[in-house]
Amino acid sequence: MTETQKPPRVGFVSLGCPKALVDSERILTQLRTDGYEISPDYEGADVVVVNTCGFIDSAKAESLDAIGEALDANGRVIVTGCMGVNEDEIRKLHPQVLAVTGPQQYEAVVGEVRRHAPPLTDHDPYTSLVPPQGIKLTPRHYAYLKISEGCNHKCTFCIIPSMRGRLVSRPAGEVMGEAERLVDAGVKELLVISQDTSAYGTDLKYKLDFWGGKPVRTRMKELCEVLGSLGVWVRLHYVYPYPHVDEIIPMMSEGKLLPYLDVPFQHGSPRVLKQMKRPAAAENTLERIFRWREICPELTIRSTFIVGFPGETDADFELLLDFIHQAQLDRVGCFTYSPVEGARANQLEGAVPDSVKEERWHRFMQAQAEISRARLKTRIGTQQTVLVDEVNAEGAIARSKADAPEIDGIVRILDGHHLAPGNLVDVVIEDSDDYDLSARLAD
Repeated sequence: MTETQKPPRVGFVSLGCPKALVDSERILTQLRTDGYEISPDYEGADVVVVNTCGFIDSAKAESLDAIGEALDANGRVIVTGCMGVNEDEIRKLHPQVLAVTGPQQYEAVVGEVRRHAPPLTDHDPYTSLVPPQGIKLTPRHYAYLKISEGCNHKCTFCIIPSMRGRLVSRPAGEVMGEAERLVDAGVKELLVISQDTSAYGTDLKYKLDFWGGKPVRTRMKELCEVLGSLGVWVRLHYVYPYPHVDEIIPMMSEGKLLPYLDVPFQHGSPRVLKQMKRPAAAENTLERIFRWREICPELTIRSTFIVGFPGETDADFELLLDFIHQAQLDRVGCFTYSPVEGARANQLEGAVPDSVKEERWHRFMQAQAEISRARLKTRIGTQQTVLVDEVNAEGAIARSKADAPEIDGIVRILDGHHLAPGNLVDVVIEDSDDYDLSARLAD
């Protein structure tokens, strides 16, 4: 490279869920390998990539706003991600975008970047300073580990399968190779993500693969066993309550996996679940939760729910409230039903008025706040191991084994000023509120 040659710079905006974040990391890793530099702002970029989310209307609006902001500031924008399947909608509002690609189209995105901001011809990929674990957008001490793409379910409120396709599992050896590189790079917590973690490997008929010269099947149980051997926190997300998940709980009680399950139950009314066409809707979910907690009393369960689904009656909503009171879930998110374009649920009768949706949402969140407050109070006086995320003038902000980053609560360490992100420390819980804990370092 001569002194007058400068590598092209790419600005990047990543929106949406952790699965989209992993897509962004993969694209950025390839761009760095190709010799591109990453610009911290729009003005210094030769081209800007916006990785969009299109799951619900508010996410689509945020994506369209982000595209407009990038165009105003830079003018040269490539759009990718879930909303990329609606190219006409994007170009109707922003006709000047350079290109639009869909989710998981990594090669197409990189190809468009190369076309509109060509790389240096004398770039040597073998001398590029790209870390073995790739470019990560998370802090150094935790990382998302995507084990599959797509989904085979046909939930009536969801358009993810139409955007991301059917289930495609990564071979277990490939997943473990990435996990090992991340741990070697200093990652203390692996967050396992997919559209349906419980279904991992079904598309490959649980194919036998190899890691470190040893056989390992491409199946949820076997993957959890080998991930649990790496000596770091392993947290499972997007797990459906199928019977074979029962096999995972003993690993949590033995300390091989974090005692944490993210299970999207979505509702507590059998009739609404049937209308949603939820997998495992016929299972006795409460019975399964009680059995899990018998095996692993420390188990934390996080979930998400939808209120105001078409046809949801007052009686259905009361069943939902009864469900969360019986289930005593630790971490819960709730959304009002959004009629996303293309979702089959939009054709169902009995649309719930927005005012009723909002009233039910507030009642649900108030009920769950009371449950959360009571459950957190039981942790006062206990000793917990926590992972530090941030240090500021007020002390340290950390997470316990019960807390996933950005979506769950935090643990404020009042005397943690001298700590550093990535530290694992023991604390004694001194106080709690609806969602968070306060603590001091253990002696």
